[in-house]
Amino acid sequence: MELASVRIITDDFDDMVGLYELVTGIGAQRPAPVFAELVTPLATLAIGHSSTVPLFGEGAAEACANRTAIIELRVDDVDAEHKRLQGQVDSWVQAPTDMPWGNRSALLRDPDGNLGNLFSPTSEEVRARFAGRSTSTGS
Repeated sequence: MELASVRIITDDFDDMVGLYELVTGIGAQRPAPVFAELVTPLATLAIGHSSTVPLFGEGAAEACANRTAIIELRVDDVDAEHKRLQGQVDSWVQAPTDMPWGNRSALLRDPDGNLGNLFSPTSEEVRARFAGRSTSTGS
């Protein structure tokens, strides 16, 4: 089994797509006016307008209702990304901080309040876990 994508459902489709294009440096593919995909070497971040929810079953998902998932984006240099995005990202939760599990992280909120984590491994042990996985996402 392979994780293919994570999808965010939103009422604020264009702003959400725009933020993730800015953060990742990846242009979204838009196979439909209400659906976009930001394809990375490891997985895809999909964004769907809330009007797509009935396709899965009425009430199957709800925009702006998530407080449990964190969208994690591995970058080469958290501090540089944080600096690059200052003034462009409206809501920062945490400035770059070293975490006890070996990552340096900066946390932001997207237009719907979802938590985004820009992180870089800081220890050899953690870097080894990611060996062979590409970070060539434009960040």
